Amino acid sequence: MSTDSLKVLIVAGGLTHERDVSVRSGRRVANSLINQGFDAKVVDFDQNLPSEISAFGPDVVWPLVHGSLGEDGSLQSLLEGVGVPYVGSTPAQAMLASNKPTAKALVGAAGLDTPGWIALPQLLFRQLGAHNVLGMINSSLTFPLVVKPSSGGSALGMSRAQDPGDLRSAMVDAFSYEEHVMLERFIDGRDIAVSVVDLEEGPIALPPVEVATDDGHYDYDARYTTDESEYFVPARLSNDEMTDVQAAAIQIHELLGLRDLSRIDFIVDDNGNFWFIDANVSPGMTDTSLFPQAAEATGSFDEICAAIVRYVAGRGGTPGARPSFSRLRGFRVLSVFLVFHEHLTRSMWKYRETLQPLYSLRDRR
Repeated sequence: MSTDSLKVLIVAGGLTHERDVSVRSGRRVANSLINQGFDAKVVDFDQNLPSEISAFGPDVVWPLVHGSLGEDGSLQSLLEGVGVPYVGSTPAQAMLASNKPTAKALVGAAGLDTPGWIALPQLLFRQLGAHNVLGMINSSLTFPLVVKPSSGGSALGMSRAQDPGDLRSAMVDAFSYEEHVMLERFIDGRDIAVSVVDLEEGPIALPPVEVATDDGHYDYDARYTTDESEYFVPARLSNDEMTDVQAAAIQIHELLGLRDLSRIDFIVDDNGNFWFIDANVSPGMTDTSLFPQAAEATGSFDEICAAIVRYVAGRGGTPGARPSFSRLRGFRVLSVFLVFHEHLTRSMWKYRETLQPLYSLRDRR
């Protein structure tokens, strides 16, 4: 199938906190594909989506709805039902990766470093009272902490709590974005993102991107609305560190069963240890997003977008197709996670430095 005959429907927007970023991502990918001869169109993630798919008759759908329904497997499930080939991970894989505590549990169980954490639902605070819940956990927390929604991206709702006095307001902010929040041990270090492209020859890690900000906070404003962020592509790493972090990103991509593309986020500490923070199944594609910067450092963002579309079109979209053996690796680890779920949960609640080896199982050095 020639490029000129491929029709690509890009789904963006939606009623999410990340709508603006999603729309900008969708427009950039559409412009890239159109300039290369594809018949590409951007549509909103709304009630008109079924009719848009029917009328346009796409060969490939590229979901670029960031956060909530766009990355938790919901949109992917709808596309599976339609039977049209789509870019990105399957519903189950997207669900696992987009839930930060679940992804961290799987990665930690596989022996990779990830900061200790606990995850708390808003319902718990409603039933027991915020004062009681915070009183019960404060004594076992090690500050500073990073407080964030358990899902979603763009650093929305994320803040740092230096002490118990900061914790209450930080959790209120996080709960304004999601019903579950995660309290994660703060790692002092540099933000490193590794994008992965997974096509015919298997997953390949693009050059790591390092982000430096004036105040050390890579939040929403630093990502999209200010000029305070500085990017290093490739990241300022030694050759051995470069190899290690790219290998870790590929391992996590495969562990979670992801496909086509992903972005794996780390923090590297002063000792050169890489700590897994997050896995993104639908990376941002704006001018300041990290995936396009890594792609340009490799050769061409346009070429990578075109290669992804051609590969997905060739894969087809038969509903219910059995995943390949390699795609089942994440689910084998999930089985281990379910077996040890109770043990992991008890340990998360303790959250003391003496128990950090449970989630920081080995020193990558």
